[in-house]
Amino acid sequence: MKLAVCNEFFEGWKIEKVFNYAAEIGCDGVEIAPFTLAESVNRISAKRRSSIRKAAEKAGVEIVGLHWLLASPKGLYLTHPDKSIRQKTQDYIKALINFCGDLGGGVMIHGSPAQRNVQKGWDRDECWKYAVDVFAGCTQEMKKNNVTYCIEALTPKETNIINNIAEAKKMIADVGHPNFQTMVDAKAAVAEDKPHVDVIAEAGKAMRHVHVNDPNLRGPGFGDLKYASILQALRDRHYDGYVSVEVFNFKPDPQTIASRSIGYLKGIIEGLEG
Repeated sequence: MKLAVCNEFFEGWKIEKVFNYAAEIGCDGVEIAPFTLAESVNRISAKRRSSIRKAAEKAGVEIVGLHWLLASPKGLYLTHPDKSIRQKTQDYIKALINFCGDLGGGVMIHGSPAQRNVQKGWDRDECWKYAVDVFAGCTQEMKKNNVTYCIEALTPKETNIINNIAEAKKMIADVGHPNFQTMVDAKAAVAEDKPHVDVIAEAGKAMRHVHVNDPNLRGPGFGDLKYASILQALRDRHYDGYVSVEVFNFKPDPQTIASRSIGYLKGIIEGLEG
């Protein structure tokens, strides 16, 4: 497995600096939140996309892919009954997939709970179908860019649709394309009524990415969640994708978050290999 950091907690840092620091602390890659680069990826020129890709290559890290996909621009909504809003959302997802491909990224993580909630008065089954249609309409771009698009199961505190791996796998089956899969988020998995090891087993071959974070919204090693069994389960399954540090509490500073989280994970992995 490979280790990465997400860039959004490096607030105010240019992406080139994030790449360099990630390389310094022994990361294999950096995962990018598009809103940290521009309100809309449509505003990022081909020249700038090329320079970002080259900066990662120069630093010696991979661009893992993208997450926090629909945080901006405003007006995006996956399950909205208004067809024009869903079309706008689908168009932007396609733009994101092309952007990810231009950067050389391999995965995209679709969380975005606020843009998929089923609001009061909406029919949940219809909303599910809307989401399936939006994703299915983007599969050509996924394949063309060699991007695996992962729907993320999130807790009921965050959203009221796709709250566990079982629902994520149902969405995968309904979309029905090999480039549409899922991932496991350590914080979200706490809400399932089973150990992380069982969540990983249930995700199976559909699991194409892993986010590591503590339920206290901080990085691995900053809270009570123990990672030895999680990393062992990934190793036992011969998982060769990314384990990416994602946090929501950006204190005390990005260097401390990144270095301690990556150091903690590396220590466990070295122990497992020993």
